Amino acid sequence: MCGIFAYLNHLTPKSREEIIVLLVNGLKRLEYRGYDSAGIAFDGPDGKDIMIVKKEGKVVALEDELLSLKDQLDYEEIQNSHVGIAHTRWATHGVPSSVNSHPQRSDKEQVFCVVHNGIVTNYKEVKAFLERKGYYFESETDTEAIVKLVHHIYTQHPNLLFRELVEQAIQQLEGAFALCFKSKLFPDECVATRRGSPLLVGIKSDTRLATDHIPILYSKDSIDGESFSLTEHRYIRGDKMSIPIPLPRQESTSEFHPLGDKEEVEYFFASDASAIIEHTNQVIYLEDDDVAAVRDG
Repeated sequence: MCGIFAYLNHLTPKSREEIIVLLVNGLKRLEYRGYDSAGIAFDGPDGKDIMIVKKEGKVVALEDELLSLKDQLDYEEIQNSHVGIAHTRWATHGVPSSVNSHPQRSDKEQVFCVVHNGIVTNYKEVKAFLERKGYYFESETDTEAIVKLVHHIYTQHPNLLFRELVEQAIQQLEGAFALCFKSKLFPDECVATRRGSPLLVGIKSDTRLATDHIPILYSKDSIDGESFSLTEHRYIRGDKMSIPIPLPRQESTSEFHPLGDKEEVEYFFASDASAIIEHTNQVIYLEDDDVAAVRDG
């Protein structure tokens, strides 16, 4: 069992220090879910690259590491809009270590990164597929296969939205997961999804929010007409992956935005309400295979 936490501030100015403190405090609320390592990902001082800081041990060890980097990270810089993701781990795949800690990254450039709670039971098949595509794995985790799969789908379909990349990726996964993604290609966007592991979204805003329905249920027929799988209901085989066809499903929450003139809003993603309740009492509980995306607030 692990704890995941993410924070997105849209048009709500926060210093980098405030963001880091908020992420770390969120992990402290979730530490009962895992305490062998912890990590966070946030935008670096140049505003282009993602910084990932991970540390073996309890959250306080991560906190100390972040304090030691204070002069390098420009804690005073103000971020009008920003996404940060965080994780506290109880090891399932791979021993407790910094490299096995989350967030896990897609590549050395950290184009995509993810935090994950759960166990992907077919990760070895996904990993083997990606290794044949030339991907190198640096950790022992099932999570690294997830984020590299998103990266692979992006290289094949660069015009897909962030949300769509995640939607396609999770159709290849078996097992349980709650996931929060961040990407340098999609700044100020956060995508979250779950299946079998808890995940909720807290929303803090001075105005009423609207939700836009986006289809997230998939056909078992592939776009190219070929049906193939690792198992009866999955789409990776050999060196090829098929993109499933979306079918509409009612009452699925996926994108949020504020109504009215006030666009300032904050979003909190967490494994349970203990990390959110101090910030807001507006909470949406995601259901299995929901994909929640925050884009442009």
